[in-house]
Amino acid sequence: MTKAETPQSLTGKLLIAMPGMGDPRFSQAVVMICAHSGDGAMGLIVNKQVPELMLDDLLEQLEIEKGEGSKGRTVHFGGPVEGGRGFVLHSSDYGGRETTMRIDETFGMTATKDILVEIAKGEGPHQTLTALGYAGWGPGQLESELQQNAWLTVDADAAIVFAAANAEKWAHALKKLGIDPLMLSAEGGRA
Repeated sequence: MTKAETPQSLTGKLLIAMPGMGDPRFSQAVVMICAHSGDGAMGLIVNKQVPELMLDDLLEQLEIEKGEGSKGRTVHFGGPVEGGRGFVLHSSDYGGRETTMRIDETFGMTATKDILVEIAKGEGPHQTLTALGYAGWGPGQLESELQQNAWLTVDADAAIVFAAANAEKWAHALKKLGIDPLMLSAEGGRA
């Protein structure tokens, strides 16, 4: 696929890693695609927590005052690209700001410190997922991985992204497609 050809956009979709995913960082990963065009794709892994890092720890590092809104919140491993860069995937009730990228009618993404200040105060978006790093694909790379049966796609669902326990998100996303995770094979094929 050339850069001039625009692929069917997967913006606002979830990628579900197939069994046998070669990269262990993406094993049983569920990735929210935040942007997808002929120039490539960008997404956030929504079901892998950064070990031993809570949002309050991150706020302390950034010299942002902790508050009731940040207590007990986890930080996710968003992907292997720019691991020190933070992103907040959130419900669309935080839309309309210049710093917010609208993904679709349900989701937005903000990568500025002001949203963290608001979350700490309990004034931010209703639903949030904070991530460090992101998953990125160059032009045609994601399409190639889809053709190689590395990923399945499904419409994003706030109940999966925000509410489901991390360990259950992969199975919930597969079930949304009507697939029993126990029935999946690591082997792909073509008819």
